[in-house]
Amino acid sequence: MFDKLPISSKTEKILTKSLDEEINVEEANYLMNIKGQELYPLLATADFLRHQIVGDNVTFINNCNINFTNICTVRCGFCAFGRDVGDSDAYILNDEQILQKARGAVANGAREFTLMGGVLPDADIDYYEHLLTLLKDEYHDVSIHGFSPTMIKDACSLSGIDIAEGFEILKKAGLDTLPGTAAEILTDRSREIICPEKVSVAEWIDIVKTAQEVGIPGSATIMYGHVENLEERVEHIDIIRQIQQDTNGFTEFIPMTFMHEYSPIFLEGQSNLGATGTQDLKLYAVSRLMLKDLIPNIQVSWVKMGFRFAQVVLTAGANDLGGTLGGDELSEASGAPDGVEASIDTLSRMVRDLDRNPIERNSKYTEFYPIEDAMEMNSK
Repeated sequence: MFDKLPISSKTEKILTKSLDEEINVEEANYLMNIKGQELYPLLATADFLRHQIVGDNVTFINNCNINFTNICTVRCGFCAFGRDVGDSDAYILNDEQILQKARGAVANGAREFTLMGGVLPDADIDYYEHLLTLLKDEYHDVSIHGFSPTMIKDACSLSGIDIAEGFEILKKAGLDTLPGTAAEILTDRSREIICPEKVSVAEWIDIVKTAQEVGIPGSATIMYGHVENLEERVEHIDIIRQIQQDTNGFTEFIPMTFMHEYSPIFLEGQSNLGATGTQDLKLYAVSRLMLKDLIPNIQVSWVKMGFRFAQVVLTAGANDLGGTLGGDELSEASGAPDGVEASIDTLSRMVRDLDRNPIERNSKYTEFYPIEDAMEMNSK
């Protein structure tokens, strides 16, 4: 496969190995540091493995973000969305406002509500149970992808129950999948700088594994390009890999490039300018080589990269474009380059231009729908 390509014998050895087995941490760190023309064989290998594992379908979901509050007691250094209780632009959506957002999304064919917000000071399990029941009573066929490990930990603490009991309550109320948020970067050194008030690495691992044991699968994410180094990126992916080997509870892996422009740590001079384009590509490619079919779905965040570069990243081992979103105030506050809402037509055009097949999916990647059906639903 690598005949006559301008790569070193070590790079060729690692890439050849990756065709049959997962690469180890040392090999992943080596690939994260390659330069120049060696990038292209790495990307080609990741794309080849993507084709072998999931074929030429590129999936996405018709969904809607319902950010029910921007009030947050956990003020992370990378976040431009959170507000204090007394701020003039702080808000908490009431039941009717939440249902209004949901109605608009369902009218446009949404199959999932992403229920997310800041960490409210008095939000217990009963509050989150109420939000789930509110939506499920009216839209029982729409999946709910909601909350974060930090929110769950605080809610269980306020309610005086353990994490497993909290997830049992939320699952019964209608929580289908758990977002991989609050992972950020799974090294304590970096977390102490960017999100010291969030759950620790050990707590995050325990919470997501508990959710999966209760029967709530979910996403795994990484946010990179802020204060972490290349080795910490690999360490994070390896932690995700180890969890998946134990539980098989992650539905997808979502690398999220850091949007620095309005973040507090950038404005205070504490962070980098975000990852470069080649670093983005290497992160996705190395993720595919490390995870292979253990987590077959690797998602590109078009809202963080913009439509054009997200399309390019689909050639670096990724096979999913996330969702139509229908509004994502968290990313919007950080300066999303192409806005926070996409049509099925826009995502499909990106995919077809790569000579691949756009396919709509559900939250758990267990049901798939011909894109013509989705487009017809949106036109009604």
